[in-house]
Amino acid sequence: MTDAPEAPEPITPSVVEAAREAQGANPWKLRDFRLLWGGRVAAVLAIQIQSSALLWQVYEIARRDHPIAEASLYLGLVGLAQFIPLLALTLPAGEMADRRDRKATVAVSIAVEALCAIAFLGMALHGSPPLWGLLATACLFGACRAFLAPASQAFLPMVVGRAALPRAIAAQSIAFQTGAIAGPALGGVIVGINVPLAYAVALGLFLAGLAAFLLIRTSGRPERVGVGSRRWDAVKEGLKYVWNTKVVLGAISLDLIVVLFAGVALLTPIFARDILHVGPEGFGLLRAAFGVGAFTMALYLARFPIVRHGGKWMFAAVAVFGVCTIVFGLSKIAWISAAALLIGGAADMISVNIRQTLIQLSTPDHMRGRVSSVSMLFIGASNELGEAYSGLVVRFLGPIGAAVFGGVGALAATGLWAKLFPGLRKADRLS
Repeated sequence: MTDAPEAPEPITPSVVEAAREAQGANPWKLRDFRLLWGGRVAAVLAIQIQSSALLWQVYEIARRDHPIAEASLYLGLVGLAQFIPLLALTLPAGEMADRRDRKATVAVSIAVEALCAIAFLGMALHGSPPLWGLLATACLFGACRAFLAPASQAFLPMVVGRAALPRAIAAQSIAFQTGAIAGPALGGVIVGINVPLAYAVALGLFLAGLAAFLLIRTSGRPERVGVGSRRWDAVKEGLKYVWNTKVVLGAISLDLIVVLFAGVALLTPIFARDILHVGPEGFGLLRAAFGVGAFTMALYLARFPIVRHGGKWMFAAVAVFGVCTIVFGLSKIAWISAAALLIGGAADMISVNIRQTLIQLSTPDHMRGRVSSVSMLFIGASNELGEAYSGLVVRFLGPIGAAVFGGVGALAATGLWAKLFPGLRKADRLS
């Protein structure tokens, strides 16, 4: 009688580092990174399809009884419903990511996101779901993201090691943009056929992403160095680190301001339905155009990463993003609007790649969860807060005025931040 084979031991960060030295700086040679990448594609694709369906559904419901300006406020409520739990939970979630198993945190978060998709599906099948039900589910989804983002961002360096981190970040951006391209376009097509079907597809993709993530063998247990016994002290330590590290603070806060002013995700259903008159299919095209530009640039950066003059490249890219937002707002022709979003997406990918690389390389492993949570609070939550802000601005300036005002604000922020954070502007090597 033979002994049963032992279960494989989790791959620890030290083993990963040894593998990185043996295999060079190519993260694709690591099985766990390939699983992580595939799971991210599935999850982002699910989020984008679900978001497209939710935005279209809420706007359609609101437009039954309200004019454009008032209906846009309901779209803002979708962003606000997700921002409130992000604001409340992101910092504690980052502290938890430095104490608890990061892989387990990500797995549980994705599982709850799948439950949210089930709730959206059930309400869509109802035919005329209550807005409060959609917003409540969006709130729970925002809470999941509060725990998911810090843990997943802090887990990536554990999988690939520091040597491969710049290329891994670019590859992860490709994963995100793959979902960002296909998700809105596919979501627009599916919504045009059947809204419940869009939520059902999102549910299947969430489950696929969860399955891929559970197959990863790398341990998600973080180092315990520097994590005090009192949780609030640990949170304050993370905030203090970000405040004192001006390159990190400048990169995070710049994204907050730019997305707050120039985020156009909420405006796309308004432009598609009532300004460009291109319907749900055109709505999907507009949503996908930004991702196409970002995806193309991410492919280029994965092959030819920016390694010098990172600060100058980042500020130039943010300025181009602001100009593209202005063009999008002024355009009355669908292909020009899509082209503006395409170029804006490419520019945004350059700035995002540089910011994430600077933040990850500047942060020790035992602080990554807390620093990532601050980054999520500023960057990730700015998307939802930006949607709520855009809905309010549309109420007073109209959709065109809101887009133009946002682009001008992004340009002004670029100049101001270049002056306030000279170290970020002069940041050079990204390796």
